[in-house]
This record gives sequence, structure tokens and C-alpha cells, in this order.
Amino acid sequence: MIETDVAVVGAGPYGLSIAAHLQGLGVRFRHFGVPMQLWRGAMPAGMFLKSQGFASNLSDPQGKHTLREFCRETGRDYGDYGVPVPLDTFVAYGDWFRAAYAPDLDERLVERVTPAGDRFELAVEGGDVVRAAKVVFAPGVQYFAHLPREFAGLPEGVCSHSSAHTDLGAFRGQDVIVVGAGQSALESATLLHEHGASVRLVARAHRLVWNGPPLAPDRPVLQRWREPEAGLGSGWSTWFYSTRPRLYRRLPSGLRVNRARTALGPAGGWWLRARAEGEFPVLLGRSVLGCEAIFGGVRLRVSTPDGHAHLETQHVIAATGYRPSVRRLSFLDQGLQARLRQIDGAPWVGPGFRSNVPGLFFAGPAVAASFGPVMRFVYGADYAARTLSRELG
Repeated sequence: MIETDVAVVGAGPYGLSIAAHLQGLGVRFRHFGVPMQLWRGAMPAGMFLKSQGFASNLSDPQGKHTLREFCRETGRDYGDYGVPVPLDTFVAYGDWFRAAYAPDLDERLVERVTPAGDRFELAVEGGDVVRAAKVVFAPGVQYFAHLPREFAGLPEGVCSHSSAHTDLGAFRGQDVIVVGAGQSALESATLLHEHGASVRLVARAHRLVWNGPPLAPDRPVLQRWREPEAGLGSGWSTWFYSTRPRLYRRLPSGLRVNRARTALGPAGGWWLRARAEGEFPVLLGRSVLGCEAIFGGVRLRVSTPDGHAHLETQHVIAATGYRPSVRRLSFLDQGLQARLRQIDGAPWVGPGFRSNVPGLFFAGPAVAASFGPVMRFVYGADYAARTLSRELG
């Protein structure tokens, strides 16, 4: 039996940032997870981050291990604004950060967490058991991939979530339909087209939304006041989501849930627009009503202005987002799941990221309904890590 004060589960931007701050405070902890697992295994090669360079930093106590510094040391292109961050650069940055702040990361998976008196026992892959007084969960969105019920029952060979693909070149020469209107859908469709697939985009939205290019940081003061630039984008509401998660928590719960779901809704990155527009068919105002597997692929029944129509394809990719849910955290003992207070199906947490179960903490996309949309982005890792480390230090 291995004893520790704190166990951190998860090794993405949030988990690595939390570990960096705990290390800086001298907290005795054990850290588990596959480093940058989501970014390595659930995103397609050739992708770019939607966030700006300055908003894509992991968090360390001194703020020295930034993306800017990593790119400077490794000779990679970088810009605070207007230079999209390639996926492979960000993954390499995560590895560089991990080497500095999480060299003792245990890459085995935590298979089960159960209560043990006033502590918790973590069953680790391979048979070890770790007992901790406190446990911090920083699960990535890969746990929460949402596949609408209309796609239920389709074989994986003809239907998949966008997070299932790292190499869209595997679809070269095939006919593919991508469902969705957000960044994941637009970028997946673009990459499929660029890799030689015949692709169509189907979306229930009646128009595609594209983010504008980043605002010039040296624009006149009055313009900066009217439309401030923040970590998640521009505008006063976005500034609030980016910089005031503590105040966001004080909003009425219904409003928090609604804004966590709808703020910063489906939109494509400004840098993707020229690569996507006019390059492949886009069928807007089409809701997927049902699907069925057919010989050689899948048939979709979609709404039309006059009723419905059928579309056939070899494969459908559902770029239908993520929905945080306690039920999807399969490593949690069912008794713990039942005890957790929830907000919109996700874990409820207090001001210090504490759940209602003493000793259990959650951070990252799982708590967007509590702290706001910033928790869905790398930019939120700094607030989460600094706040949590104060609670645990």
C-alpha cells in the first residue's frame, strides 16, 4: 500500500499545471495519467489550436514555462496574436513542461477510486493500490464525447465521433459526411478534403459562423475599451468568462448552466475560413433525424425545407461536441458517483474546486457549469491550478 497526501488524476494541461503548483509548495503527492492524452490520441494531425498563443500556456508558479519560451528554445514560429498554434507544437510543449514539473508522473491508468474511511484508495493499472487523503481529478473531454441518439446502434466502421481520429488521411478516396458546425466539424471536413476524401458537411445551423481575426493589441484605447481582447476572444462578455471565473460561480445556477452550454458557441477559426469556404458541399438547415447502416456505409435521414431527404455515405463523423457527466467517469466507485452533488449532470464544485464529498476535487472541462466556459480551454488552467494549490498547500 502506497500512502500519499494528494493524488492527482489526469496529465493534460490542467493536471500538469496542478502538479507544477503542488510541487512548488512542497506538497506530497502522486500523479497519474498519460501525458497530453487527449491531444495525442483524440485530435487529427494537421490541426491547429483555436486559442491564441498567449492563451495557450500551461501554468507554473513563476510563469516561466510558457509556450513563447518553449518556441524560442526550440526555434518554432510563435506569436501572441495571429499565429495559429499547430497541434504538434502544443503536444511537444506539453512534453517539455512535463519534463520540468512532472518528471515522476506515473503513466499508468487509475482504474478505480473508492472511499476508505476518511481517505481514498486508488486501484492503479498493474495491481498497485495508493491511499490518499485528497484526490484531484482533471479529466479531459475524451471522457465526455457526445454521440446523439440518432446515431445510436451504428457500427463503429461506419460512424464515429470526431475525437476517434488522429489520421484523417485514412479516409483518402472515401465518401464521408461530417455532422456539425463548430471548429471540430469545420476543421475535420477541411482536413478530409485536403487528404483526398469526398466530404460533405451537414449542419442544423442555417449559417456558418466564423470568428474574426484577432484585434490589434496596439489599437486605440477607446477601441480597446469598447471591445477588450481576452484569453477566449474579444468583447466584454468574453472578457468576463476569461478573467472572472470566481464571479461566474456566483451567478444563478440556471444561468451558469445555460452560459456554459451556449457561450462561445459553434464557430470556425478565422485562419481556417480560406481553406474551407467553397471547397466542399455544405448542407445547412439540415437536422439528422435518424440513421441506418446499409451495405457499404450508412444512410442518414435529414430534414429539408420540404420535409426530409436521405443521404448515403461510406462513413459519418459526428463532430457533436462533449457533455460533462458524472456517469461517464467510470473510474469512480458507484457509491462515490451517487454521493456527488451535480449541476447539469456534471460534478458541482465550490469556490476552491472542492466537491461536496470531503477530499474530492475536480478541475477542467468537467466543472464548466460551475466556473464557466474558460474551463473548456487551456487558458483556464492557470486559475484552476493556483486556486487548487492554495486549497491543498
